[in-house]
Amino acid sequence: MSPEFRLARPADAPPLRGLIERAYRGDSARQGWTNEADLLDDERTSDPEVAGLIVAADKRVLVAEQAGALIGTVTATDLGGGRAYLGMLCVEPTLQAAGLGRDLIARIEQIAARDFGAAMMEMTVIELRPELIRYYERRGYRDTGERRPFPVPYPVDFAMVVLERAIG
Repeated sequence: MSPEFRLARPADAPPLRGLIERAYRGDSARQGWTNEADLLDDERTSDPEVAGLIVAADKRVLVAEQAGALIGTVTATDLGGGRAYLGMLCVEPTLQAAGLGRDLIARIEQIAARDFGAAMMEMTVIELRPELIRYYERRGYRDTGERRPFPVPYPVDFAMVVLERAIG
């Protein structure tokens, strides 16, 4: 059965947060290859944060749903000036490496171009994840050479690699 894609609704916040935590943190995340479980051990997000993303005018939260369960998500944020930011891409760990991430990226790029007039999509990836950076490079993203600090205080000093790609 193929997944259905739609924009997230407020009622999706709790199950969406569960998906995000399973994909990024803890032992369940280790079932997939895109996790941060060996690098970070805190919670990735919160119910109020996810709920805020869903209703924010400058964001679009896309979900993939199959048999009534959320199995993937990605968010686009309007940065203005024809740019958008791709964030929080995740796929249910047991379903990774089957092409759903690629589909989510393609669909959120289309949404960002349509809804925000974006011609360029950017994203950041933890520098310690070269295999993930290569994944995005295979999707057409390129390393801009810019590095940003990790977005929240953390005992380890991570840098974020800035990638971008023309869309639309």
